Amino acid sequence: MRKKAYQKELVIKTTQKRGGASNRKKEVLKIQSWLSLFSVWNSNSGTGTSIDGDFGPATERAVRNFQSTIGLPVTGVVDQLVFDKLSSGLKEAFETPLNASNLRDLIVEAGENHLKHHPLELTIQGQSNSGPWVRSYMDGNDGSSWFWCMGFVQAILDQAASTLGKDFTKLMPLSYSCDTVGNAGLRKGVLTRFQKIRKDPSVIKKGDIFLSQRSSLDWTHTGIITASFGDVIETIEGNTNFQGSRNGIAVMKRTRNIRKSKIDVFSIEPLV
Repeated sequence: MRKKAYQKELVIKTTQKRGGASNRKKEVLKIQSWLSLFSVWNSNSGTGTSIDGDFGPATERAVRNFQSTIGLPVTGVVDQLVFDKLSSGLKEAFETPLNASNLRDLIVEAGENHLKHHPLELTIQGQSNSGPWVRSYMDGNDGSSWFWCMGFVQAILDQAASTLGKDFTKLMPLSYSCDTVGNAGLRKGVLTRFQKIRKDPSVIKKGDIFLSQRSSLDWTHTGIITASFGDVIETIEGNTNFQGSRNGIAVMKRTRNIRKSKIDVFSIEPLV
């Protein structure tokens, strides 16, 4: 795999605790991020806390609440074992072996596996598009300017292609830009425009990549096509929300009407 930034999100260099001599702000920020993410899906856990890099009494209490919730010894201290539990969803999303036998099914399987672990961005120190999931998709980058929908798509494509010993950059350049990928698709003859798709939706295949077109050479959002039903596609998208925003907060499964949006499709067939 080319996209290995997620591995840094799975470790802390030293044990972190309230008033600890080995505390590091970067490590504490990671712990607080995972505590806050845990609280989103476990709203009664009491693990939501400020993400400020200070391991104070509130963070200690949040750690204790996490440990109590999942059945660990309640110490308020985060060593690697505790951090493994905090970040387990990310590890499973990236490292669970895939079972499908062909690339298209592998892409859908990988996307659905990430989806079930609820990838979500955070706002950290005033910056949206932040947190461990975003950095994992964006090769260590995060912050408000780092729209991560293409980073998510390429992470899934990379994971699926690597299972077959293939390199996804043979199909498209490693990029965070929908425009860069869209133009590469045009040059290679694998990008089908929305006008043709509306005339013949059968050209859409699962595992292909959709690109939302604003103008002929300007695309604003992307995602993975998991199924196609005439005028409707089902997708898994990063950096979106329930309204289908190009700058949302999560990975979500959505449905889109190809006659209501200008949706171009990038075919993965040359890599199949």
